[in-house]
Amino acid sequence: MSQYLLLKNIEVENANAINGMTWGFPAPAHFLGFTHALSRKLQQKLGSSMTLQGVAIVCHWHQVHGYKPGGYETTFALTRNPLTKEGNTAPFNEEGRMHMRVSLVIECDFELGDINPEMPKEENLEQLISLVSDLAQNQRLAGGTITSLDKVIWFQTTEGADNERSTRRFMRQLLPGFVLQDRSDVLAEHHNNRTSENSDAEMLDTFLDFVTLKSKAFPEDGEEQPTPHESKAEWQLLPKPIAKGWFVPLAIGYQGISDLYEPGSVQRSRDNETPFRFVESAYGIGQWLSPHRVKDIEEVLWTYRHKDDRYLCSGKQVDLMPEFEEEPKNFINFDL
Repeated sequence: MSQYLLLKNIEVENANAINGMTWGFPAPAHFLGFTHALSRKLQQKLGSSMTLQGVAIVCHWHQVHGYKPGGYETTFALTRNPLTKEGNTAPFNEEGRMHMRVSLVIECDFELGDINPEMPKEENLEQLISLVSDLAQNQRLAGGTITSLDKVIWFQTTEGADNERSTRRFMRQLLPGFVLQDRSDVLAEHHNNRTSENSDAEMLDTFLDFVTLKSKAFPEDGEEQPTPHESKAEWQLLPKPIAKGWFVPLAIGYQGISDLYEPGSVQRSRDNETPFRFVESAYGIGQWLSPHRVKDIEEVLWTYRHKDDRYLCSGKQVDLMPEFEEEPKNFINFDL
């Protein structure tokens, strides 16, 4: 039996919409960081056993602060900084912001009786929900400000055959919306198929097969041997490889590109007391699913995976880094 906390309908203003080379929605690391911060505050209030683990991300609504001046390109609507003393425009880093309404299903590594064994479970539950609601609304989510939180719900899954039924009933209350699932397994499968046909196939091309729109010209009916530049053709979008679905690129963490340096040995580093390593972004594939299709909550939970020079976010049931191979085949990293 597993325990979860549902933070339903979190309204967030001015959240970060840019993550590496991707944009449009915060990276999973933002939501895992929010969960980790909430877990630490719970431990300070209720004891060290109050640990929160993975998190499932459900988006109900979002609005990116941008506009299309022409064509298909989107330009972010940026704020104007005050002028300098000389009357010039102050320099600034480009930022992409968005409003959103999300729900988070957070995995709990404790039971209600662990809060205070001397108190009834009903009182423990009331105390936990009140505390989580207060703490969550005083945190930032993806750099944005939380303006409201509808409710906090405690949920336990059942064991055996009733698990799918109870999970579907629970997830239906998150409609309308879409839940973000890690699909790095599909990326790995497609790359293995490509390398079996071409040993020189690169992971970048495999990655682009999922995140780009590709079309192909098909000759119209009756054209047996079409002549280039003369015959009529119908352009059709090509389906995504391996599986159908709403696939999106995701920034899922970092990959080290240098040795680990001693504290203070690298100039202008943020912290002179912590070892330092240069890293680059790592990217994977996610898929948006309707909540009513989720049969097991663990299928859509995101969690941390880290070892040596890799620090990644992945699905709890996705074998993202099997035995931490030297050449991982289901995520991509390159210098931006």
